[in-house]
Amino acid sequence: MLHSHLPFYRQTGRWPHGEEVLHEAMAETYVPLVTALLDLADEGVPYRLTLGITPILAEQLGDALIGEHFDRYIENEVRLAEADRVRFAAADDSHGAYLAGHFADYYRRAGTLFNGRLGRDLLGACRRLQDAGYIEILTSAATHAYLPLLARDSNVYGQLAVGKQAYQRWFGRDPRAVWLPECAYRPAFFTAAAQQGYYVKPGLETFLAAQDIGLFFSESHAITGGGPGGKAGGGAIGYTPIPDRLLLAVPNYAPPSSRTTFLPYRVADSPVAVMGRNERTGQQVWAAQVGYPGDPWYREFHRKDQTSGLQYWRITDHSLGLGDKAPYEPAKAQERVAEHARHFAALVAEELRGYQAAADAPGIVVAAYDTELFGHWWHEGVDWLKATLRHLAADPTVELTTASDWLVAHPATERLALPESSWGEAGTHNTWQNPATAWMWHGIHNAERRMEGLVARHPQAEGALAEVLAQAGRELLLLQASDWEFLTTTTQAPEYSNHRFNEHLAWFNDLAQTAEMVNATEPVDMMGLARARVYAMRDNPFPDLDYRVFAARE
Repeated sequence: MLHSHLPFYRQTGRWPHGEEVLHEAMAETYVPLVTALLDLADEGVPYRLTLGITPILAEQLGDALIGEHFDRYIENEVRLAEADRVRFAAADDSHGAYLAGHFADYYRRAGTLFNGRLGRDLLGACRRLQDAGYIEILTSAATHAYLPLLARDSNVYGQLAVGKQAYQRWFGRDPRAVWLPECAYRPAFFTAAAQQGYYVKPGLETFLAAQDIGLFFSESHAITGGGPGGKAGGGAIGYTPIPDRLLLAVPNYAPPSSRTTFLPYRVADSPVAVMGRNERTGQQVWAAQVGYPGDPWYREFHRKDQTSGLQYWRITDHSLGLGDKAPYEPAKAQERVAEHARHFAALVAEELRGYQAAADAPGIVVAAYDTELFGHWWHEGVDWLKATLRHLAADPTVELTTASDWLVAHPATERLALPESSWGEAGTHNTWQNPATAWMWHGIHNAERRMEGLVARHPQAEGALAEVLAQAGRELLLLQASDWEFLTTTTQAPEYSNHRFNEHLAWFNDLAQTAEMVNATEPVDMMGLARARVYAMRDNPFPDLDYRVFAARE
């Protein structure tokens, strides 16, 4: 199970933050991955893979301007590598010159595949693979918003509804399953409002059921143990957890002591199921020290050539400083790829045999990762994945399947009260909600309520007003991306993320003010409409957005 996501980078700067991040992921992950999946299909390998593509990433991968900029990026990387080759050769560094030529060819191939075999249409290739039964493509919230921390149910609904609509446009069918951003889940809880008194805010499964989505995924600990935190645990003023006796009254309730990630479960009293990430296979790939990507022979991500920025070294030893890394050796790295693929396939078979023996029934291993790990962060990752799928497809004791196909063949019979959780730090909301990001949530929550007010004020807008309101809706969705809090908390790019957040908020508030001034005697201000069109020249996702999707729901 691969989860593919990048925030909206279209025309928002270049290196080290901005559109070039997307170009890197296309060259190093998306183009090689889709090509590998097409190769396996052409070879007749009966593989199956579940691939999440967030709607905001799909909007960018399907954008012609992104494709044009990608061509320029490839040309520049080839030029830099060729210049390095000449420089290394002049310094009598034959291995360095070989590596520079190797990476020049690597980028040339990415460009050739994108323009040739893939027809400049990554999403079209994915659609064909899904139609042929090799992959299942998941949807997600429109801009990867951190759904449990949104204040208004209208915006939870809007994120999922817009995400589903984008999926239908790109892939020509309805999604069957969803990857909740950051695996962040919110169960039902009691809250209070001045006019309504106490009332129940529904769990996220209720919103998924409303979109006819039958499956989502969670982190391991949410399935196997651990109590609710955050809002559902009474961790915020005004929120009260639903009493356990009500949850335990759910038919076929599975207590934590009996739960396993080898089975799907129905969530509370809904028809929606959840699958948990298998911890052992996760650690084997994710863990920095013991996981495959940390092998000494794999390419070092963090050391870059001071002239070109290209990466010519291997991990060597985790105890060494970047300046002491040994040169990369592609042939040795490929030997490790083959060994690690065999090892992982054997590990999966062992996990399944162990569960089968204990439960006398088949189980499912959900090996879930961020797609960008493969190829971008772990240079050899796509090669490893391709070899692993070959091994697993050839193993008569293992059945490769997609998530929804498994659920159809093995319906969930037990139910659980899934706790509030994420796959972030300590399984909580801390990575996204903390003192450094509190100001962001204040802005998001105000914008949510303001958008509800705009829909109530203009329930049937047409023409220029509808155009302004639709762009306000796009800015609201972009404002809510979980990436801005993540980049701030992890200090990866706080200045960039703060700038992007403030820009979307300012543009939303500008458009909201324009719409709020419209009444029976005051038409849309033409300068306001002009600004909406300028904003739309950059922020153009979800062209069929209906602003009324944000109508109040509580």
